[in-house]
Amino acid sequence: MSMAFSPFLLPNFSPLSTASPKHIDSSSLPSFSFLQLYKTNSNKREFPVPKVASIPYQPINVDYLEEEFSGHGVIFKGIGDSCVAKMELENGSKAIMMLPSGLITSYKASMWHGGTVELLQASVSESEEQNESAAAAAGVAIQGGVSLAFDCVSEDEQVSWSPTNWALHDIRGNPQQEIQVQLISTDSEDKVEIKYIITLKEDVLVSELVVSNSKSSSLQLTGSILSHLTVSSPDATYAVGLERSDFFSRLPILSSFGIIPPDFGLKNESQISKLWQQMAQKAFMPGWGPKTQNDDGNEADRNQRENEEEMEGEEDDNYKHLRDQMSRIYTSAPSDFTIIDRGRRNSVIVGRDGFDELYMFSPGSSHEDYGKYSYICVGQSAVLKPVIVGPNESWRGGQRLYNPNL
Repeated sequence: MSMAFSPFLLPNFSPLSTASPKHIDSSSLPSFSFLQLYKTNSNKREFPVPKVASIPYQPINVDYLEEEFSGHGVIFKGIGDSCVAKMELENGSKAIMMLPSGLITSYKASMWHGGTVELLQASVSESEEQNESAAAAAGVAIQGGVSLAFDCVSEDEQVSWSPTNWALHDIRGNPQQEIQVQLISTDSEDKVEIKYIITLKEDVLVSELVVSNSKSSSLQLTGSILSHLTVSSPDATYAVGLERSDFFSRLPILSSFGIIPPDFGLKNESQISKLWQQMAQKAFMPGWGPKTQNDDGNEADRNQRENEEEMEGEEDDNYKHLRDQMSRIYTSAPSDFTIIDRGRRNSVIVGRDGFDELYMFSPGSSHEDYGKYSYICVGQSAVLKPVIVGPNESWRGGQRLYNPNL
């Protein structure tokens, strides 16, 4: 068992295999998955290096991070070429984040009874050893948790960029009250800067974006903050407070870190093949939305648009049962609503700031064993209506996962 499966990295996760299930909560993947599409030019056998969704990064100097940012309640640990940052407050609340991807793999919230409860769903997939080249290239992929899936495109089209590589900018606070980790990412011309600010408080985990545009033309931001909330099962889960909210039904947002059942909402093998081909494109080119001018990328985007059957409606249920498959973008949802899991007798209040849209995805309850698909994905998004950041202006938006059970 490799370091990638350390409890420090992913508490309460279940290892998954792309070939055969190893645990009861494993779910079978399609005959081909984006993990199997990675190749390497070398046949030399290598020990699988843990990577987040198989995105290559430069090694991180963990000793430097420990020395530079000590004393704020954050512990760093190197995992292959990546790094784990663990935040912990004295009241027991904890969060674990991967660097430089910025993926939050765990949020354990303190409860009224004195213990903690994991609020995020994350899974790990590992390539089989017999496919040595693919295993060396893909290694271990972590999906779920809280991640960012955004594209930035300037009005003059000189900037087309997705922030996926984050540098640690600052750490503030203390274990007694709150811990704030600030990450930063810039485009190749240093004209667009995005700060990703993660704040762990006693009863809330906050994810904020600050987008600064120093170009002379406007910037368009498209995408979503994606949060996979772990539940006992979608059949026991409800969304409270969305009544009379307008929505559009559409295909799921494709992301390098998203967990999507391979047969979600698809009626035939041709549609399944197209969706997984698109997911493979996103795995090679992280982020959300169109990224390349090559024929393959354009074809993938055309396939996605052709397969989307948008349906507009109004939510008529204030206690929305999430047992059925669902992929919606709410355009007039309240800034706060509640996810209730009757199976675990737990709830999370999801808050939105700056964003106009709410993305909600349920994998449904039709899977033989829930395991990997025991989650509801929520996202503060700008998909139907992108955020426009004017020249020399800034924009701020974020999400709050509030624990009302403390």
